[in-house]
Amino acid sequence: MPIWAKKAQRINQRKLALPVQAGNLRIRWASCLCVEREGVQRVALLEVSEISVQFGGIRALDDLSFTMDEGQILGLIGPNGAGKTTLFNVVSRIYDPTAGSVTFDGQDLLAMSAHEISRVGVYRTFQNLALWPGMSVIENVMVGDHTNTKANVISSALRLPSMRKEENELRDRAWAALEEIGLQDVAYHPAAGLPFGTLKRIELARALIANPRLIMLDEPASGLTHQEVDSLAQDIKGLRDRHNLTILLVEHHMRMVLGISEKLVVLNFGRKIADGDPDVVRNDPEVIEAYLGSS
Repeated sequence: MPIWAKKAQRINQRKLALPVQAGNLRIRWASCLCVEREGVQRVALLEVSEISVQFGGIRALDDLSFTMDEGQILGLIGPNGAGKTTLFNVVSRIYDPTAGSVTFDGQDLLAMSAHEISRVGVYRTFQNLALWPGMSVIENVMVGDHTNTKANVISSALRLPSMRKEENELRDRAWAALEEIGLQDVAYHPAAGLPFGTLKRIELARALIANPRLIMLDEPASGLTHQEVDSLAQDIKGLRDRHNLTILLVEHHMRMVLGISEKLVVLNFGRKIADGDPDVVRNDPEVIEAYLGSS
């Protein structure tokens, strides 16, 4: 039995500890109340409670509340302007809400700044690509873990041994993230000129490098072909399964959302109109009328 497995066995004997699935990038441990679904134990991780956001006379979010279990894929859907990206901006600390609270693993996210939430494992992608065209793919991915590096202006300018060692370790992690989603062949290719679908997956790799616990994906399938959407959906589900990631997904491609989400939250004009199992939510009359369209 491997050493790490023996250690796991000992920990399980001492306390109620849950071994989170190990992948190429990390091994984590959680110790808390769990919910079991299809043989995989889940724990409550993200809680959005009574969040409201108002811009002048416009109420972008109106008393929004929902929870996510650890290891869950949750689809956040709704028409354009429903408040989905506003919610992302609140959780990722770009916007301050007018009222409400957001907790992540018991920690108050609203008390943190945008750069601090990465240290507790919260990462996101954006609707529009945010890559540096002149940098190589692997360099773009390395940027995703810059908040966890210790090099400063002096050590970087002098190329001190500690800085070179840290940079090599960062490059190794970036390579592992690219390899995880099958992009190692373009690792040293400039981002400029690569297919749009590849660029979207590079952003996913950049979110993956820092061993996140929660990844928020803002319309990752936007602009992709049907084949690329299907491939991306499998990538997302595979990453969740291998690393027990928690994934909050905003996406208009309904086949993808319904295919991989285990829970849906539906917004309309900033208000939650449905929350629960996808098979139930998709047949909700209010959802059909507001978002999916009525016959």
